[in-house]
Parts: sequence; structure tokens; C-alpha cells
Amino acid sequence: MMYSEWASLSSTIQNGSEENYSVLGKLPSAVGKEVAISVVKNLVSNLGLTSQPPEPSSLSTDKEVQWCMEVICYGLSLPLSEHDTIRDCVNVYCEWLSAMESVPKICVPKPICDDPNLYTRKIIQHLHNLFVPRKGEDFSFTQEWPFLYMMEYGNYGADIINRQAVLCHRVLRTLQNMAHKSSRITRETWEALLLFLLAINDALLGPPTLKEDIGDQLCERVLSALFEVWLLACSKCFPPPPLWKTLRESCMRWRHRIALVEQWNRVCLALTARLLEFLYGPTFPELKISEEDAHLCPLNMSRDCIAQSWFRMVHTIGNPVELCQPQVVSQTPPFLQYAISSTNVVEPCHHPCLTILPTIYLKAIKGVASQVDAFLGIAQPLETPDLEAEKKDTSRAGSTPSNSSSPTPPLQRRLAKSFSVAPSAMTKGIPKAALIGLTSSRSSTVHIPTTPNSGPPSTSSISSLGSGSEPKPALAPGRSRCNSILHTYGEWLFEAAHIGYTSSYHVKTGAQPEGSVQRPSSLLLDKSGLSLPPKNPEQSDLPVNLTIDRFESGKAEAYGALCRIFCSKKTGEEILPVYLARFYLALKVGLHIPKDKMCGEVLSSILLNSADLFRCDLDGVNVLIPSLISALEVVLPEREIKMRSALVSRTELRRASIQLLLSLLSLPLHYQNLPIKELCPSADKGIATHVTFALLKPRLMNVLINALQVETDSLNCQMLLGGLMLSVQDSATVEESEKVNQPDSAAGPESSSNLLSSGAAAASDNYSLADFPNISFTDVLADSAVGGVKFCFDYPKGLIRNSAHALFVRATYLVCHRLISSWKQDLNVSLAALELLSGLARTKIKETDALECKRAVKWLCDYISYQCSRPPPSHSKDLHSSIVAAFHCLSTWLVHHPDLLKEKENVMTVMEVVELGISGSKSQGKPGEPLKIKEDKELKPVSMRVRDAADSLLTIVMEQVGNVQNPCSPATMSSMLDEVSLIKYCKGEDVKKEKAIEWFRYFIVDNHILLALLEEPLGNDPDPVPTITAIVRNSFGRYLWHFELRDLPRSKAGLKAEEKDPGRPLPGREKPRRPKKNIKFYPDAAERIPKCKMDSSIPSMDSCYSSDEDMASHKFLGKLVDEAHVREQATSKKEKSQPRHPNYECKPPPRKTEIQTSRLFLSSLGLINLDGVEGISEHPQLTVIDSKMSGFAADLELLDFMSPRTWDTVHLFYVRSKQTTAEQICNNVLIKDGVDPRFLLFLNTLGWPVDVYKHPGWTGHVATSWKLLERPKDLPTEDKNHGGSLFNGDHQVIYWADVGSELAFVVPTLKSRHLTETSAIHANPDLAIPGRPLSAQGMSTDKPSRTLSLDLEKGPPSTISGTSLTGGKDSPSAVRRRRAAMQDTKVVVLWVENFEDTFKPPIADLLSVTSTGLESGPLLRDRQDVFVIYLHPLESDLVRVKLQGPAGSKSLSFAIPLVDGMVASRKVIGNLVRQTALNICRRRRLENDAQHAPHVRRRLKIQDFTQRYKCEMTVPELCLHLFNKINPNLV
Repeated sequence: MMYSEWASLSSTIQNGSEENYSVLGKLPSAVGKEVAISVVKNLVSNLGLTSQPPEPSSLSTDKEVQWCMEVICYGLSLPLSEHDTIRDCVNVYCEWLSAMESVPKICVPKPICDDPNLYTRKIIQHLHNLFVPRKGEDFSFTQEWPFLYMMEYGNYGADIINRQAVLCHRVLRTLQNMAHKSSRITRETWEALLLFLLAINDALLGPPTLKEDIGDQLCERVLSALFEVWLLACSKCFPPPPLWKTLRESCMRWRHRIALVEQWNRVCLALTARLLEFLYGPTFPELKISEEDAHLCPLNMSRDCIAQSWFRMVHTIGNPVELCQPQVVSQTPPFLQYAISSTNVVEPCHHPCLTILPTIYLKAIKGVASQVDAFLGIAQPLETPDLEAEKKDTSRAGSTPSNSSSPTPPLQRRLAKSFSVAPSAMTKGIPKAALIGLTSSRSSTVHIPTTPNSGPPSTSSISSLGSGSEPKPALAPGRSRCNSILHTYGEWLFEAAHIGYTSSYHVKTGAQPEGSVQRPSSLLLDKSGLSLPPKNPEQSDLPVNLTIDRFESGKAEAYGALCRIFCSKKTGEEILPVYLARFYLALKVGLHIPKDKMCGEVLSSILLNSADLFRCDLDGVNVLIPSLISALEVVLPEREIKMRSALVSRTELRRASIQLLLSLLSLPLHYQNLPIKELCPSADKGIATHVTFALLKPRLMNVLINALQVETDSLNCQMLLGGLMLSVQDSATVEESEKVNQPDSAAGPESSSNLLSSGAAAASDNYSLADFPNISFTDVLADSAVGGVKFCFDYPKGLIRNSAHALFVRATYLVCHRLISSWKQDLNVSLAALELLSGLARTKIKETDALECKRAVKWLCDYISYQCSRPPPSHSKDLHSSIVAAFHCLSTWLVHHPDLLKEKENVMTVMEVVELGISGSKSQGKPGEPLKIKEDKELKPVSMRVRDAADSLLTIVMEQVGNVQNPCSPATMSSMLDEVSLIKYCKGEDVKKEKAIEWFRYFIVDNHILLALLEEPLGNDPDPVPTITAIVRNSFGRYLWHFELRDLPRSKAGLKAEEKDPGRPLPGREKPRRPKKNIKFYPDAAERIPKCKMDSSIPSMDSCYSSDEDMASHKFLGKLVDEAHVREQATSKKEKSQPRHPNYECKPPPRKTEIQTSRLFLSSLGLINLDGVEGISEHPQLTVIDSKMSGFAADLELLDFMSPRTWDTVHLFYVRSKQTTAEQICNNVLIKDGVDPRFLLFLNTLGWPVDVYKHPGWTGHVATSWKLLERPKDLPTEDKNHGGSLFNGDHQVIYWADVGSELAFVVPTLKSRHLTETSAIHANPDLAIPGRPLSAQGMSTDKPSRTLSLDLEKGPPSTISGTSLTGGKDSPSAVRRRRAAMQDTKVVVLWVENFEDTFKPPIADLLSVTSTGLESGPLLRDRQDVFVIYLHPLESDLVRVKLQGPAGSKSLSFAIPLVDGMVASRKVIGNLVRQTALNICRRRRLENDAQHAPHVRRRLKIQDFTQRYKCEMTVPELCLHLFNKINPNLV
């Protein structure tokens, strides 16, 4: 003990001194009373307390003053019934104490002014009489304690107690003011003052607490005065060791008073706050305490004084763990005297006032835990709802401190060695109200902080729970090391964690003498057991309300503090093995699951504070995994958790448990068959079992899926969905890499149950969804029953459990089911579920279940139909965002599973949903409704965004699903040929864009297709035929079609005759003889058949004449025919008689080489009709475009520059330990030795490398995207010994794309060409840079110039330059808002060697090297909307993930599959990062409903062509335009 060699002054303060007694006490009480009344009345008349002014005192000598003080001393001891006299005595002394001030009051006697310290000490000793029992009022031998003035004891009622309390308050206030203001106090006076305060506190607080006694009323006041004056004395005249020892002994006698612990917490936190200021510097997070508590420590206290005072104050109340032992707390003389004199109390520990010990113990441990949190740099404000238990125990209970623990350093250790003094980079910003509740007088409460998207676990233990969901504070980078904190507080915390526990395995702490300085350095296990806290008495020896289970809340606080300490381990930090062993043993005990499966406060506290337990490389922590999984099985799979404490937030408990689960999911496949050692091996070696990591996978999957089935909280569901995607992806990757399926685990009883169902395992073994194909997908299956058994989906028959395929099937079913039944009202969960389904669609799994894929598509269509059919009041931006996301998810499934559209049922289902999205209704309505013809339907889509999403899905189905990818895919979905390249093939010359378009005819079809027609042959066919080449530009890209009009197919083109005409063959010399035959039209027998009436049914010609004129006309006609016949015969004879001309021959006409193929092509498509007057209708489908107008070439290039897919960029950085500048970070990747080899492997898993000059897609910068360029001559050669700098965009980037998105991964460096070019662009917007489009180079046109090609992305083309279609001008603020809304999403990935570097990275500096050319201003260093993904490699070769979003960002922006705190395998981390970045960008686009999809922007740009360049033509003008030949002059 630190004061073992010093004498204690406890006997002095308990027995008093002779100075406290007056000579008048030896006289009869009536005489003394009369003298005191007379003298004091005269003295008080000169004080000026009434209307009269103060007068100088008539006391001029020491003898006179001392005589009067004897009288006043006796007056202070008068019975309380003489209140006026006592009050006057107090007034006289309080006025005389002004002698210690620099200017005493006029009423102070001159001798006192001459020697103020001497008389002040005497006055202080006399004032002691005010606080002690009076003679004749001693009830010590009755049933109550002497110093009680209750109403039942005659005249001493509550009013008298209140009057006495007022006088005591005045005395204390006067002494406090004197201590603060006086500069004349000597050491002797300070010691006398401190002894006085100790004495009155001991007199008031030493006896057992009884309700409404004077001690209860003044308890807080006298304690606050004691500690305040004590700290003042420390700054001005540091108390000697005897006084410190006396203070400690006295406080240990007052530990049954709850106010003592509250004041102790106040003082310790105030001193801790000052201690942190100089230990860790101003950058360390400030410990926020109330202003009143902050003033407890004088500003002039030196650092050494603060440190010494802090250490002594921490140990003032002794070992806080003893507060859970009533027999120890009650071992004081007052308790013993009460037990002896009372007939109701057998033992001192049975006193009724000790029933509050559980609350006191909780507050003490909370106070210690608050100090632990302060050294960790975390603190949190408290909410203090009332606790009914405390209301019953005491009329006034202090509010609970924020997080609690207890400190006890090894004895006689130097303070400086107890802490790791390291500078911190954390800024101040902890809420001001943090820990204020420690000193309030409201009842204790329990509050739990929320688990956020980034940072360490919650700072609150089980007793700090609340229903709010606030971000938890982060650990300070410069916090103390774990060993330092454990040296100081470890003994108390470990002891508090083991209270009430006995086991054959005990930690032998080696009970050392109090003066020993040896630290425990090893863990000794033996048969005799471990030395635990002093053995508690039997339960029968204690009252029912003081059994050890009543102290579980404090025990839970100790566990919470221990977990926070060990989870705060820094990267590379070492913790002593003895501490790790004791911690693991404590957790093994705390994680024990009772038979009733109840979740107690200890278990809750462990789960709430251990989120980082498996993320910080603790040695040997894997021994806790089996026990921890058992704890998770109690919390997560149950819809209603069985809780012992109603104050624990079930949502927060489940959230913390999910965080733990996410850190465990990757372990089974990572370690596989590696055995897990038992922490406490069984004594019977014959029954020893070996648990491997692989055997834990079924249990983890059970917990994960069951938790997802019952979870109702939105954030928790999203976290579980991310974990499910991790599990599926991890299993599929391992199976693909090792070509080995997961074995059918023999993990005992757990493996026999359904891996993914939450109950009714027997029923699920007999029924599966495959057995009931007719069940409706939209039914809520959880409420349906099949065969009298609750329906529960099981694995398809023959499917291996625990395989990736099995998990895929179960995950698809479960997520689809909950999406349509439970999550459709929650946008965030719906988006997360749709992202998971998209990820499942992309996952490569052998033997994917076609039926399950079909179900997924059907359920997605049902989801879209349900959302679209909701009533109008329910339609909102969020609802439409979920529908758009569902359409995207549906397209992903169809693209990756094209066989789905081979079934007619699937095609009908998808097309119905597309029709619903585009038109707002289905042609085939509900059963019984008539069929609606599409031409008769009114187009009323749910929203334009939904219509555009459905249109995109329709295009993907028609163009992409099942089609063979073109040679450029997936780099581009469009043809790479344009006008310039076609003219080059046609004419063999290189021309500029402006000249190339002169060879083309341009038309707009249906106001959204730009058609360019070239009638010239391409020159690659030796057989010239009518040909036309069409460049089709629409919303989804640029396509090229070549048409030829051939008589024969190409396959038969080689059978034609030679080019030279062989001539007609010569006729034969002999003419063939033809026999003459009489032709008979009827057989001979026909003439012998007799005629009947039917033969005369056809009248003769003569009978048909109605008049003579008809007969004459007929004869004239016959005459004309005869004459023509005669002429023909004459002509024939003439030709036969004349010889044939030798040069006359029939030859085919020459082939026409000039044909208006454009006219034929447009006519064939039905776009024009030149045969009638309907050539151009009122609303023509075809619009002629004037390509000769100024700016057409630039706008055409701008349209080609607009990708039909979304494009995003992810910038990756490698951060070495303790690096804080962008220059240091960017230089790491220049050489291979500057990075971890795992970083390079990670880059390879993100996509595939592409050459930015040969790549037709997005490259991360607009200068090199969507075009093929020549490599600059001044470009430096590629460095083969790079650490990732090759992918900085100068040579290569890492690229990934699908049918709807492009993603470029760039590793920036300071020497990037793009960085230099972008800076030059912002300095000079008109600067021409090779490779940039004309529109991006400030080309001068008639229209407003466009700076950078990004103007096309700032909104519809009609508003690119701020001019609307109506001709109006947008305001500059509107243009700025539009541009800000359309900015690209910044996603940054930081690979950090030291996890502490994630707390304050130089993001603002790193943004300066993340230019994509899309920025509207000079590189936004102050940009806030940045998403950061931190990846920290652990020693186990796993990767820890931390996510950080923009400040104040909506939860909509946080996407899965990555979840903050997740631990993933390196094999899948690349895929997960890519999916998360893609989903983040998609969510950001969904947040901004004013942002158009890429294909919509292209459509609007084409519509802008109609407005800008259309030609108004009549029918003749259109005919003239089509028949005119195009013949430009090539230059």
C-alpha cells in the first residue's frame, strides 16, 4: 500500500480534539445558554447583517477575542431548538473569516486581522460543533443511530433538520470561498481545514444511512466541499501522506453512501481530463465533462500535481470490487454498533441501507470504465431514464456514468510508466454532454450506442443501452497501449469479471505483498484452482437482495471495459500473454450459455463491446470461436430474444452480434481443417473432442440465414445481406480454385438440421419447393401449410449441403421471399436485397439450378408489378428508385442466364413487366378483365425513370441476351466505325470529320434515331452492286449496317458466265419436220351425245343484241379484227422474204451504276411513300437533317462521345504505416518493394488491364476514353518493377464492364499526364490537348462554347449551356446545381498497413490526384461526397474492411456486399470491392432523380439534333433531296 509507512489521522477526526469544547460546558446548561445568548446577540449586532451598517468590533485584545470565541464555541453546541443563537454564532464566525481576505471586513476584531491563520484554525475547530450530535440527544442505545432528527423524536422534526442544513451550507460555502480567494492560508491552516472537512464528513456519512436524516440531506454537499477544497489544497499546498491516508480510510468507511461514488467519479474524470491534455497533447480527443466539473481542478495545477492527485484520487475508495461484498463494506464501528444495539439486525451486513450496494457497485465500475474510455479516446453522452429498482433502494440515485471499468495498477508503480504517451492525430469533437450523467442526481440508466458504417465498437456496456441509433465514437489513434491501461485498471476489472465464479481453472495471480512491485508475467494453471476475489459468503449468509446475482450489472460493465480495452489493440501492438490468458478465461466464463437459453447482462455486454475482437490480430483469440458462436446462436436466430434485463436494446444487441458474425464468416474456408485448441481442456482425455474450423461452417451458416429470416431492423438486414453475399462468393471461389466441393460436414447434431432454415427441420426434410411447383410466388409462404406441416423450403434433392450451390439456392429463395413479403416497403433493404440478387446472378457456380433462376426472375417481376400497382399516395422518389433497381437486377439475371428466355413462360413474364414499365399497365389484366390492345392503351408510366429502366431492359433483351459479343465487347457496345473510317475505306483517303459527313445523308427517325446513309460502295467488293451503308445512332449506341442489292446470294456469285459475250449460236441447216395433226378439242363421242336444255343455257351472240346498234357495233368490231389479222400476215411474209442483217443481235441492256439506294432503303422501311401525296404526314417519322450547318460535326462527335453505359472510376492508394501526406502515399506504388505483394494480387482481381490508347471504353479520364489514340512520342516506357503505378492512366488502367456499366480502377501517381493536363485545362480552357474531342477544346461555333466534354453530362443536351428548349435562359444557380448534381461519385480505396491510419487520412490531399476530367472546377480539395473503402491486411492473411461515407450522407448511399467491419478472404476481396463500388455509384445516381440515365441523355441529345439541324421540306423538296446526287469535293 502506498501509505503503509505513514500514520493515519482517523482517530483524530473520529474522537475530536479539546479545541472543540468550551469552558462554559462545565457550567450548568442554563447558565451557559444565557451567557451565550447574551454575548452572541451583542456581537451579531455589529456585523451589519440587518438594516444597520457594520461597526468596528470593540474587541481589541487577544484575551477578549478568545473569551468571546469560547462563548461562541459553546453556542454552536446548543440544542437545535436554540436555532437563533446557533445562527448568530455561525454569522459571527463567517464574518470573522473574512480576515483571511486581503481586505477584511470592518467588523472583524483587530487581533484576528493581525493573526488570521491562528484564529481561522480555531474558528474551523469550533464550527465542527455545528455538525455533530448534541448532548442529551444520543439515541445510540435505542433502536436508531444518534444523529437522527426524525419527527417521531419529539421536537426534532424535518423543519429543524432543514434549518440546521441551511447553517451547514453557509459554513461550507464560506470555507470554500476562503479557500478559493485567500492567498494568506498557511500549510497549518490548510491541514486544519482538510481535517475539519474529513471530520464532519465522517460524522455525517460514517453511520448507516437512514432515510431523511441530516446525513442524507447533506451528503452530497459535504462531499463536494471536501473534494473541491482538497483539489484546491493540492494546487496550493499539496496535502501530506497522512492526510491522503486518512482520506482513503475515511472514504472506505463511507462506501455505503451512493453520493461518495458519484463525487469520486466527478473528481476522477475531471483530473483525467486534465491529465490527458498534457499526456497526449491537444490533438487527443477531449474528454467532455460539465463546466461545473471542469472547474474542480484549478487551472494553476502543475502537471506533476495533476498526475499525483489523479493517481491518489483513483485509489481513494480502495478496491471498487469490494463494493459487491456487503460483509466487507459493513465492517465499520458504526455498523457494528448498530448491529449490537438493534434487535432486527443480526449481522452488520444485514442493515437495510446496504440494499443499495448493487447500484453503488454499478456506479463505481462505470466510473472506472469511463476512465478507461477516456484513455482510449472514446466517450459518449448518456441518457438517464429512471430505474425502478433504484427508486426502491434510495430516494435519490445518481445517474450512471457513460461506460464503466475499474482501475488498479500494480502497487508502487511510477505513474509515468503506467501509460503509453504517444501523440494523437484525432481532432476534438466528442459530444459536450459526455459523461455528465456521472454526477447528476437522477436515477441510473442503461444506454447502448449504435454500430455505425465505420469505427470501433460501442463505448457503452450493458448498462448504457438506449433506443437511439447514433454513430459510435472512434478510437483515438494516439490512445494508450493496452498494457498501460491494464497495468492501471486490469486487476480490478479482472476481479470484477470473476465475482461469484468458482472453477477448477483459476488464474494464479501470486498474491503479492502490498509493497511488492512485481507484475504478473505468466498464467499458472494447477489443480488447486486460481486465486479469485475473496470468497463470497454463502448465499444464506446474505439478504436476498444482496446475493451475487444482484451485482451482475456491475460485472457486465467490467466485461464491457475489458472487451473495449482488448479490442483497441493497435496494429503491431503486443499485449502481455498473462493479460490475454486472463481475458480469454474471463470471456470463456462470460460466454457460458445457461440451460434456459437466457441472454444475461454479462453476455449482452460482451457481445456489445467485442465487435473488433477478431479484427485486431489478438494472439490466440480463435480459441473463443466455439463459445462465441454458441452465444450468437442464442441472440441472432430468435425473433424475440430471451433477455434478463429489459433495459437492453434488442436491436443494438443484434447489430453488435452481426458485427461479430461478419468477422467470423471467412474463417472456416480460410483455415479449413485446422483444429481449434480448447481453452480449458477436459480432464478426461478419453472424451476429448477436436473442433476444426471447417466444422464450424454449418453453424455459422445456420446463424446467418436464421438471423436473416427473423431480422426486422433495416440496418441489420443490410449487414446480414452483405454477409450472405460474402459467404456465397467465398464458397464459390474456393470451390472453383480447389475444384473440390465442401464435404458433407459431420459436425454432429448441427449438420443434420437444415442449414438454412429457422425451424421445423424434420418437416423440411420431407417437403421441398421442388415438390410444390404450383405454389404462387406472391404468397406469403411463411404462413402457408402443406400437408399439415409448416412450409419450409429445403435443399433440392441430391444437393450437397454446405456447398456453394446449396447456399446459392437457399440465399436466392430466402431473399426473394423476404423481398416480396417483408422488405418491399423499406427502400434501403430492398436495394440491398436487389444488389445481393445481382451479385448472385454474376456468381459462377457449377450446375446452377435453372429452376431457382426461373423463380428469381418470376419473383423480381412480381416485385416490380406490386410496386407499380401501389396506390398513388404511396408513390414517391424512393419507390421509383426501388423499381429502377429491380429492373437493373432483372437485366443482370437475364444477361448472365440467357437460357431463361428459351422458355415461353419466362419471355411472357418479362415482356409483361416491360410493358408495365413503359406504358403503366398490362395488356393482359386480372382474370376476367378484357384484353387491352396496345394501340388502344394510354401511355401513363409510373414515372419517366421507370419507363427508361423498362426501355433499357427491353433493349438488353433484344440485343444482348444470348448474343455473341462483338470483338470490342465488353469494352464497348457500339461499332468503332464512323464517317471518317468509312470514307477512308471507300475512297482510300484520310479526311476530317467535317468533310466526311458531306458524303452522308442524315435523317432523324421517330425523334430518337439518327440515321446516316452512305450510297458509295466501300471498295472492298470486285462486283459492284447497288449498295448502301447505314450508321444508326440511337439511345443505346452506334451501329453500322451494310446493305447490297444482289441477284444471287454471295454463295452463288461464282457461277455466273464470263464477262465476254459468246454470241448467239448458229441455226441448224435442216428444219425439223412436224407432222400435221388435226387438233380436236372434244372427243369424237361428244358429237354423238344428244343435246339437253343445259346446252342452250348459254345464249348465242345474236340473241344478246338488244338493238340494231349493238349488232352494227359488233360487226364493226369483227371487221377491225379481221383487218388486223390480215396486216399481221402481210408483215410476217415480208420479214421472211428479206435477209437478216449480219450485225443485228439481241443483247442485255447495260447495268445501271447510279441508283438512289437511299430512296429504296427508306421506302423499304416504310419511312417514305413517293407514289402518292402522303410523302410527309403531319407528324412525320422521318426528319431530314442539314449536315452543312455550323456545329453539326462537333455535336455529332459529342454524341459519339456519350457512352450508353454508366461509367465510374475507383482510385486506389497504398498507405504505409504513419504516412500522412499525399506525396508519400502516391510514391509508394512507384516501385515494387514499396508495397505489399498482396496489394498487387488484389489489383489483379479487380478486372483486367487495358492499354488506354487502344481501349475503346472508359479509361478513368475523358481525354483517353471511348476512342483509339496514337501513343504520344514523349510517353515514358512502362516500368516493369512497378508497385501499381503502371495503372495510373498513362499506360494502362484496370478495367471491368458489363452490358450496363463500365468501371475503371486507377492507381494515381503525382507524375500522371492526366493530372498535368487537367491543371492546364482549368488554367486555360481553350487549350487544345491531343485526343480530346473538339467540343472539349473550346472550339469556336455559333453556339455557346463548351468547356470540357462534361457539358454533355450536366443534363439534357438542350440545357448544356444553360439554354432551355423554349429559348429561355437558366439562372446561373440552376446551372451550378445541375452540374453539382451530375458530378461523378468519388470512390477511393485505401490499402492501409496500419489500421490507425484510417482515423484521419489525408483524403482532401488525395483528391487532387483523382482527376477524371469530369470536374467542373479546379480539383475539389474540399469535396465532401467521397466514399472511402479501407482495406487492412491482417496477420492471418485475411482483410479487414472499413467503410467511410460522406458526412451527413443518407444510408441509401451505403451499398453491399462490403459492410463496415467485415473480414474477408483475399480471394474474394477484389470482387467484393468492385461490386460495392459499382453499387455505391448506382445508389448515388438513384438518390438524384434529376440525373438521367446514359441512354436517356443520348436520346435527348438526338432530339436536340432535331431542334437544331432539321430541314422543313415539302413533298417535292423531299423528292428532290433524295434524287439529287451527293458529290462533295474531297480535299
